[in-house]
Amino acid sequence: MTPLLPGSATLGVLGGGQLGRMFVQAAHSLGYRCVVLDPDKASPAGAVADQHLCADYLDSFGLAQLARDCDAITTEFENVPAIALETLAGMRFVAPSGECVAVCQDRAVEKAHFEKAGVACAPHAVITNEIELAAIDPALLPGILKTSRMGYDGKGQVRVRTPGELTAAWQRLGQVPCVLEQLLPLAAELSVIVVRGADGAIVNFPVQQNLHRDGILAVTEVPAIGVDAALQQQAVASARQVAEAMGYVGVLCIEFFLLQDGRLVVNEMAPRPHNSGHYTLDGCDVSQFEMQVRAMTGLPLVPPRLVQASVMLNLLGDLWFRGGEGPQTPDWAAVLALPGAHLHLYGKAEARPGRKMGHLNLTADTPEAARAVAAQAAAILGLPF
Repeated sequence: MTPLLPGSATLGVLGGGQLGRMFVQAAHSLGYRCVVLDPDKASPAGAVADQHLCADYLDSFGLAQLARDCDAITTEFENVPAIALETLAGMRFVAPSGECVAVCQDRAVEKAHFEKAGVACAPHAVITNEIELAAIDPALLPGILKTSRMGYDGKGQVRVRTPGELTAAWQRLGQVPCVLEQLLPLAAELSVIVVRGADGAIVNFPVQQNLHRDGILAVTEVPAIGVDAALQQQAVASARQVAEAMGYVGVLCIEFFLLQDGRLVVNEMAPRPHNSGHYTLDGCDVSQFEMQVRAMTGLPLVPPRLVQASVMLNLLGDLWFRGGEGPQTPDWAAVLALPGAHLHLYGKAEARPGRKMGHLNLTADTPEAARAVAAQAAAILGLPF
């Protein structure tokens, strides 16, 4: 593709959430104009974009206007209809493609892709009907039953121990297509963000070590000091294999499980910047959002460098309700008095429990120092750490 040079183009994004907001901010810093298409009039990305098209993702007039006004288009979340991206691709350069996003939207298809790419994933079975349910291998239990589509942040997932619990869970999920994954003994959760250009160039960020609570990412630490170099290299190689096997263009996050026996298995992937990569805004010389801009405009993909050890704390709406009497603003002044504290709030008007309101990056010269200041921040905010 002919590069779209900074200051010379308008970039479009489907989706108006916080990932779109940070994409727009990165694009603006390079001199691009931005148009956001999102049905929410108060979307965080729409609030900072040059233009907000308030329309449904399948609205033909909205898509036509987005294509008319933009030189290249991306998406900020994987549940945007893939057909919308395919429609736009007939008029403008789109990255990632609708075909790649469609793979990420269906867990069964996603796992088939992992296997095709030669990357190990957890033992699993697809359930689409009662016959397949009855034929489940008991060795997959205990396991986690996940809806094939529209599941994220722990939604659409049920732990099951027995065939009876499996049947009940499938019925509770509406008997929709599901994937049953064997529950594996975990030592750690990791993720790798890769960036691939239309010319096949590919780079990656450092391996990230993650901690989830109730299915939602709570903490990311980089470098992953508890994981040896060989395993980190394996994770990076596997992530690159997954991206290259799809012909992927853009930012792709691959999540892994490190098992107690030392094996590494892939969990899932997201065709966009990822919560676990938010530390890159302050810990790296180029962020995952600038990389998203570079990939879709054909700019050089320089290998990103970690310049400071980082800890990212996810900030959910629960923080605003810790007093027990209604929403109260957390003590940001005390947090920002800490060395290396970088607060990123997403511009959401209303705090709600479980809602991602922002994140806090803590950076320092060493992993130990970053952890120490993160522990102080968590104590101020009343977060476990």
